[in-house]
Amino acid sequence: MGATVPETTPPRRHFLQSLGAATCSLLLAPAFAQVRPRAGYDNLLILVELKGGNDGLNTVVPYTDHNYYQLRPRIAIARDKVVQLDDRAGLHPSLAPLFPLWKARELAVIQGVGYPSPNLSHFRSIEIWDTASDSDETLTDGWLARAFAESPPPGSFAADGIVVGSAEAGPLEGVGPRVITLANTQQFLRQARLATPEGRSRNPALDHILKVEADIVQAARGLAADHEFKTEFPGGPFGNAVKTACQAIAGKDGVAAVKLSLNGFDTHSNQPATQERLLKELAEGLVALRAALMELDRWSSTLVLTYAEFGRRPKENQSSGTDHGTANVHFMLGGRVRGGLIGAAPRLDRLDGAGNVAFGVDFRSVYATVLEQWWGLPSRKILQARHPMLDVLKSV
Repeated sequence: MGATVPETTPPRRHFLQSLGAATCSLLLAPAFAQVRPRAGYDNLLILVELKGGNDGLNTVVPYTDHNYYQLRPRIAIARDKVVQLDDRAGLHPSLAPLFPLWKARELAVIQGVGYPSPNLSHFRSIEIWDTASDSDETLTDGWLARAFAESPPPGSFAADGIVVGSAEAGPLEGVGPRVITLANTQQFLRQARLATPEGRSRNPALDHILKVEADIVQAARGLAADHEFKTEFPGGPFGNAVKTACQAIAGKDGVAAVKLSLNGFDTHSNQPATQERLLKELAEGLVALRAALMELDRWSSTLVLTYAEFGRRPKENQSSGTDHGTANVHFMLGGRVRGGLIGAAPRLDRLDGAGNVAFGVDFRSVYATVLEQWWGLPSRKILQARHPMLDVLKSV
């Protein structure tokens, strides 16, 4: 990233406004940590945020549990519609495109993911997930930002992280990483030509702007891939985000993490139709992502992880929807994933006083697994506590 930014440079990241923040931006931070040992960033992490809080019980359905059908007389997934994973759990029918990955043992279903004393506010709970904090603790930097501050990705990478489909950096928010928010790869490359770095300046503010421009030019060069995919990407915002991400991943330089978003999961009313559509988009997008990564010979070096701020309550509401809940189910996919069901199935006969299920897997155990086993980083230092790891990744 070049020489260290002067101490008078503002400590937070900055947008280069001339490029248009609505289209793309490069978020930068001081280069203080480049001398530390690099981690295993040849392994790529792709996060998929299901914004609004996806309903886990209709995603992975406990189709043999009579409590499920009693709690959801109108919105439950019929037993004969479920894509059966085993003799108790099955996928929502819209997720049928993922079943071949399940059979190939490339899909892990992590059940009961949550945290103690859960917060049911969208804003606060996603902040907890993004920063890996306790529910009564406020942290400013995302867990990936702290990881990259601890052990930076190579300076030759086009960027440390890429955000597609949202302006929110989420777990990449903070002082540490170089992050591109990207709406369209080709548009970014065209606009990046406006950046013309002119060396250094003794004025700290101008010097910072010049450094931003230099890093944008570097990112543009690294993302200038000419790969023509055979994969057919689905239409719609999520399919376009997957295509944009794959175009960036195909670039010659590299990136450590990519964050995608699929919005609309806050299903307080008319959930069946909305979730059916969203899960279809998710499944088709993930299948296309896998196909494109296999074209690039990156599937075995990529880990895909879904997450959301919370799940939904087991009992349906009066509007054929579900309200904010606690523990949830999430997916982990990749060529080196040890597929199967992870964690205990939700106990619908043991709801708490608010009508929610207890969590069984702390979400920070998922993060610890990524940090330790995928990148070889010290999870205890980054997450500020020791969390048990999941047996979900194959060794090389």
